[in-house]
Amino acid sequence: MAQGNDEFLKRLLATFRLEADEHLEAMSAALAELAKGPLPAERAGLVERIFRGAHSLKGAARAVNRKDVETLCQSLEGVFAALKNRRIEVAPALTDLLYEALDGLAAALGEEPAARGNPALLVRLNAAASPVREAAPATVEDRPIEAPSAGKSPVAEMRPLRRTETVRVPAAKLDAVMWQAEELLGPRLAARQRAVELRAASAELEGWNKERAKVAPALRSVGRALERGTAVVGAAPPKALARVVEYLDAESAFAKSLEGRLTALGRAAARDQRALAGMTDSLLQHVRGIQLLPVSALLEAFPRYARELAREQSKKVEVSITGSEIEVDRRVLDEIRDPLIHILRNCVDHGIELPAVREHRGKPAQGQISFTVSQEHGGKIEIEIEDDGAGFEARKLVAAAQRLGALAESEAQALSDADAVALAFRSGVTTSPVITDVSGRGLGLAIVREKVERLGGAVSVESRPGAGTTFRIVLPLTSSTYRGVLVRAADRLFALPAASVERVTRVSKADIKTVENRATIELAGRALAFARLDDVLELPRKSERNDARAHVHAVVLALGASRIALQVDEALGEQELLVKPLGAQLARVRNVAGASILGTGQLVPVLSVSDLLKSAVRISAGAPAPVPIETPDALRQRSILVVEDSITSRALLKNILESAGYRVSTAVDGLDAYTALRAGSFDLLVSDVEMPRMDGLDLTAKVRADKGLAELPVVLVTALGSREQRERGIEVGANAYIVKSSFEQSNLLEIVRRLL
Repeated sequence: MAQGNDEFLKRLLATFRLEADEHLEAMSAALAELAKGPLPAERAGLVERIFRGAHSLKGAARAVNRKDVETLCQSLEGVFAALKNRRIEVAPALTDLLYEALDGLAAALGEEPAARGNPALLVRLNAAASPVREAAPATVEDRPIEAPSAGKSPVAEMRPLRRTETVRVPAAKLDAVMWQAEELLGPRLAARQRAVELRAASAELEGWNKERAKVAPALRSVGRALERGTAVVGAAPPKALARVVEYLDAESAFAKSLEGRLTALGRAAARDQRALAGMTDSLLQHVRGIQLLPVSALLEAFPRYARELAREQSKKVEVSITGSEIEVDRRVLDEIRDPLIHILRNCVDHGIELPAVREHRGKPAQGQISFTVSQEHGGKIEIEIEDDGAGFEARKLVAAAQRLGALAESEAQALSDADAVALAFRSGVTTSPVITDVSGRGLGLAIVREKVERLGGAVSVESRPGAGTTFRIVLPLTSSTYRGVLVRAADRLFALPAASVERVTRVSKADIKTVENRATIELAGRALAFARLDDVLELPRKSERNDARAHVHAVVLALGASRIALQVDEALGEQELLVKPLGAQLARVRNVAGASILGTGQLVPVLSVSDLLKSAVRISAGAPAPVPIETPDALRQRSILVVEDSITSRALLKNILESAGYRVSTAVDGLDAYTALRAGSFDLLVSDVEMPRMDGLDLTAKVRADKGLAELPVVLVTALGSREQRERGIEVGANAYIVKSSFEQSNLLEIVRRLL
């Protein structure tokens, strides 16, 4: 029974903490508005909102025996009762005290139930509320919150306040439901593919029937000649020939019947696919709606945070927020939180000047930082963060980049002011003369760019020296599904985010020029860097001896202010993709952001546009020789067996090796692999370590003990990165040991090439 009570108390405390967090967020947001000095009508509503929040939190704390929280809320009630009755007024000192009280509540909620309170804070709160406590009872909780108006009952007062019924659901459960709903996109795409295939089969049969109809008159002539006994076809007996003609007539009727059935099946499949698409889209829309949160859930704490940062630096800052009602996927908000905090810190620390400096420059002593959120076309949002501070000094950024070794003298002289300001996003570039606990290391904006681009967004900055800085972040509304453009390169399919594809075009080979040792094309009056996608991905080129085309296909990618044109073998079109991450073990695979499964069941890598831009620049700058063209005869001699129990890792390794031109077979564990090795012929073995039935270490030892396999090169790819595991891998005879946490596609391919 005691155990049951303990479990119930834990659940009750968990529910209390959720409720308390909601009250604290609402009180903090209202206090931030109150500190701005609103009109009297708005002031009364804000005071009432915080008063009710403190009272509700006090009652909830009493229910779970949190005396420290209850006492602090009671003192807060006293202060807001004084504000409500106009016995005291809002002042900066009082606002600071109230913020400190909310911090105290937040700290108390994070402690155990037996945690001690803060007596000094209680004394200061009681002193602030003293004008209304002279004739007050011993406790505030015995006073009514608000006396009902004359002639109105409490029930009549409450009747207009209709509350929406809500249910608290853990975020993990919402994520699970969202994941399962998004998985329906796979069957929907497969159903569409089946409908397309049925239409194609029906069209093919219809074409065959048309060709069959062309010989029908000849068959009828042969039949009539047989009836007259005048047909002579070689040495074939007349009865046999008559039987053939009869069969062909029956075949024609059967083909027409089959064509009708295929046409009906195609229509039914298309109808079912439309119904499934409608239901799936509706379900996804509703589930995504559950995941949507207003941007205010993220930004409402920023005014208070900026105020505290500014106070520590003896500055004055006011933060305004516009468009906070726009709703965004909760997962996107979680990911963008840190980048926005980094930008806010940068605005306060680097942008906003000290009050004396601002007044000397003719500015108000209090700096302004604004957050403006707007919804863009194509399922995107734009967050604009603007301050009226000093702005970036472009020449200082250039000098900092040169000191870091990230910029050559010739490049520095050619940079425009806008390009120079963009250097702020490079890691290590900072104009701050000192390093503080807030900024100065040159990492904050680099982290902002990395995280924004990882979400499939873009960030840019515009600076006005002496007048301020504006950051613009463009993000997708959702993080898992988006439109993708399918392209083919090196006989492999890849997906590019449609949001980053500016255009797909054909380029004349004669228009590809070389400027400063870099391939360049001119498009719409603008020079663009040009590279082959297979070179950027380090894939072997196919033979071009028979390619007499005068034009090539190109995809223009745009990310922020950066543009590049990539040559592809073919652009296949645009479609919706469900993108799945590669997981922590393969998170560092260069140029790949995730994977998607098409309706045909084919696994397609989804490429990272930011990585492609960096890889293309690195290839152009280094001017390396292209990956050699491998002939089919050479490729047939290089056969690799991949052993991996994880479906995702197995498919990815297979795709990487096949893209490099190798013939790849797979096995699910060591025992399956050893059977395949004995039955087939392979040039190299790539194996995981931890697997059921027989692990990679035992498999390697068994291979080395087999006379027919002893010389086979073995590469172990594993998540076990300890020194003992590596030593054991070498002891059993592995030729190479790659740890997945530091895995890169180029490392694997380089090792494979060296061993072969």
